[in-house]
Order: sequence, then C-alpha cells, then structure tokens
Amino acid sequence: MDVQALLTPDAGAPLGQSRAHVLDLLRAAGSPAGVKDIADQAGLHPNTARFHLDALVDAGLAARAPKERTTPGRPSMAYRAVAGGETMGRRRYRLLAEMLTSLIAGMLPKPGEAAGEAGREWGRYLTEPPPPYQRLDAGKAVGRLTATMAEIGFAPEAVTDGTRYQLRLRQCPFREVAENHQDVVCQLHLGLMQGALAQMRAPVTADRLQPFAEPSLCIAYLATRQNQASAGS
Repeated sequence: MDVQALLTPDAGAPLGQSRAHVLDLLRAAGSPAGVKDIADQAGLHPNTARFHLDALVDAGLAARAPKERTTPGRPSMAYRAVAGGETMGRRRYRLLAEMLTSLIAGMLPKPGEAAGEAGREWGRYLTEPPPPYQRLDAGKAVGRLTATMAEIGFAPEAVTDGTRYQLRLRQCPFREVAENHQDVVCQLHLGLMQGALAQMRAPVTADRLQPFAEPSLCIAYLATRQNQASAGS
C-alpha cells in the first residue's frame, strides 16, 4: 500500500455533474437554501440532494446552519456556498476510508454481508419510490438505477440483449480503496444497487458484481425476477 498516497490531501477531486450543479445552485441563490429548494431546482430526490449538500459541506465548499423558526419544533437546515471554498479544508478522505474499511474487514465476522446490508439501506434511502400501485418495467427501472449511479460518480452505461441487462461502471469513486478491500467495498456497491431497485419495486435486481473486469470497468449483472426463477428451477 502506498502510504504517501493515503496522506496526500484529496482536494481538487472532480465533483461530478450532479454535485457541481448543486454547488452552482447554492452560489446562484441570494440566501441560504433548504434541501427541498435545491432538490426541486436540481430535479433530485431530497435524500440525494441532502447527500450532495452534506458532501459539499465536508469538502469546505458549503456551510450548513439551522433555519430560524418562529414556531416550536426541530429546525430544518439551510445551506450556502462558501466564498473561496476551493482553497479550504485539505481533506484526506481516502485515509479515513481505508481506516474504516480495514476495521470492517478485520473486526466483523462476515464483513461482506455487513457491507451488502449497509449498501441496501443506503440504496433505499437515496431512491424515491414510485407512487402507490405504479409498477416500473425493467427498462425504466434500469434507467433510473443508471441515473442514480451516475449521480454518485460511477459513469455507468446500461446495456441489454433484450432480456438481460448489464450496468457497466466505468469509473469507481472509491477505486483505490476497493483495490485493497474488494470484499467490503464491492459488496457495498452491489447492495447499493439492490436497495435502489428494491425501493423502486422493480422487476429486476442486481444479481452480482464483477470487479475490475477490465482495468477501468466493473460490471453489474442485472436479472429479472423471471430469469431468477428460471435459474432456480
């Protein structure tokens, strides 16, 4: 493991299209904005918008403070862009990720299962369910999953032969950590996709993930419920 790489600050990493758009909206706002305001303007699920806003705060690009209230109750949070934030807060998230991932891998009896369950919880959290009684077909569900993974930074591409689907992930935001801890990080990503599809009540799920099928490519194999039933019979 390259120790110097772990200690190199993470500042300057690309934000990704969705997060950069959220930052632009904050900069354009004349006053601190709430999660719902940003979500509506960006066309994002509120949980996804909050995910990006909190990440901008962690990166020193935005600030977060409670909104003033005139009635009792828990105050909601408002966000604003930080002037000159690009030069603030030299972060070392890779070191933190390595520390936490090694803790999971070394201390939990079944680290892959724990990571998969955590991924499923986050996948559900970041995904908006369809309205009651509405059912997505497999193609639309895969399209929504592709958009979610793109927002997180995986540069995904969905391909199909008409009956089976693959999600080809061409950019892993956690590649350096995943190379050392595939059993944790890749199971987390597989669980993330499974949780998102479950939240959509989709007729398809992420069956398995092939890490580093090529140097810059991981492949998620998606199976329809019908295909899963046929495989088990």
